[in-house]
Amino acid sequence: MSKFSFVDLTPDSILDAVESIGVYAESGLLALNSYENRVYQFKAEDGHRYVVKFYRPERWSKAQILEEHAFAFELAEAEVPVVAPVIIEGQSLFEHDGYLFTLFPSVGGRIFEVDNLDQLDVLGRLIGRMHQVAKAKPFEHRPVISCEEYLKTAKVQLQASNLVPMALENAFYTILDLVIKETTQQYKNVETIRLHGDCHAGNILWSGDALMFVDLDDSRQGPAIQDLWMMLSGDRNNQLLQLDTLVAAYEEFCDFDHSQLKLIEPLRAMRMVHYMGWLAKRWDDPAFPRNFSWFAEDKYWEQQILALKEQLAALQEAPLKLLP
Repeated sequence: MSKFSFVDLTPDSILDAVESIGVYAESGLLALNSYENRVYQFKAEDGHRYVVKFYRPERWSKAQILEEHAFAFELAEAEVPVVAPVIIEGQSLFEHDGYLFTLFPSVGGRIFEVDNLDQLDVLGRLIGRMHQVAKAKPFEHRPVISCEEYLKTAKVQLQASNLVPMALENAFYTILDLVIKETTQQYKNVETIRLHGDCHAGNILWSGDALMFVDLDDSRQGPAIQDLWMMLSGDRNNQLLQLDTLVAAYEEFCDFDHSQLKLIEPLRAMRMVHYMGWLAKRWDDPAFPRNFSWFAEDKYWEQQILALKEQLAALQEAPLKLLP
């Protein structure tokens, strides 16, 4: 099996893996929207619906995956609604033909509406409850959000990919270096806790009348604001109102360090650059050129030059402050 590859993960091997832990599929496999891992939904003979996730080879160690699972179990024990792995004979992580995999209950629900203040109020309380649990201890094995990984390593991955058009290389890397320099200056001496790590609308569901977190795959150490800022959208005034709603609800359950508001734009810059680096790193996976074909087009890189210029300007503005 080649590095990062899912080439040997056939439908038969998926079913064999699931059967190896005593679960037997009654329906076919429905592939779910996941590029980093491979995720499939099915109905089992026991009448329950499950989701099986096969972890991308060589991305996480067993210790890192088990620490993610332990965090999910800790949250569930504290009655924070999260989709936690299924435990079978005392285990939540399994291996078959070299692939690590986990079984989850299948949970349906409505999509979270980021522009709905009532829903943001509910979410703020939920993240506050999650962080109150998260602060109890740090991760030992999972990584920390850092400029080294999110900016410098991402730049190296972009350069190695040769995907930036030659005619745009100078303009792109010039503005990228300015964003990296400014972000690195602002993102330092950061207090961290355990995080969901990728807390956006796609990883939050309304299940019945309650919100529920899904997918802790990107869980890591980082500043608390990381799990809040991705809910902000629209112009500055809209973001201020959304932020005020989130933080007020958050503080009902967990103290919030208001000085972390200055990290929003650095974190936004880090996410932008890290995303490009991630696509470049995964480009030899056939699923990526097939689903992200625009990443190799000149127009995309022209847009990124403009987006990075706008982000540099945002980094140089005064940070958001809560409404008085």
